[in-house]
Amino acid sequence: MAVEEYLRSGKVIQAPSDTPSRLFKDKYGVFTTIEIFMGRDRRGELRGCIGFPQAVYNTVNGVIRSAIAAAVEDPRFEPMRIEELSRVTFEVSILSPLELLEPGNPRNYPEKIIVGRHGIVIQKGYYSGLLLPQVPVEYCWDSLTFLNEGCTKAFLPPDCWLDEDTSVLIYEAQIFKEVEPNGEVAERDLMEELKVCKNTNH
Repeated sequence: MAVEEYLRSGKVIQAPSDTPSRLFKDKYGVFTTIEIFMGRDRRGELRGCIGFPQAVYNTVNGVIRSAIAAAVEDPRFEPMRIEELSRVTFEVSILSPLELLEPGNPRNYPEKIIVGRHGIVIQKGYYSGLLLPQVPVEYCWDSLTFLNEGCTKAFLPPDCWLDEDTSVLIYEAQIFKEVEPNGEVAERDLMEELKVCKNTNH
């Protein structure tokens, strides 16, 4: 495991020899989220989340580097210790290319953003904030709240997305998560998870 080897020796591993060749050719944005495990049916406590919105590395190296960065470089947390690995789960999000929402009519943005499918990036000047597609599902946000929280993530006023100088970009993601520490990896179905929010609200 990339993080275990890095915490043990400070070395970045090479991809395993049985890695599918296309993962060396394809380039996508990648994010790794690390959570303290609280149980299979409970949302974990965030321990680190870092990644690359744009395709900086090929997919396999992007996963390796984002996982290490999430473990030791997230400024919100102390670097992970190796003994923590048995208490955390890793989640990897593979991002599609970013798509700029057409500027000029921002009041239509909430209709264009589909919770459970889209992630967002808010950009204005030097400020930028990214929220992954799973975030509004986990917190049962609607698209308006999602936009407001994206602005807050960028250290901007919550309604910054209404400003014509603000760029709002959307993307989709394929998300893979350990079901428990060092356990099996499953692909998340956010639309299915979203039904829990809808049932709760009725």
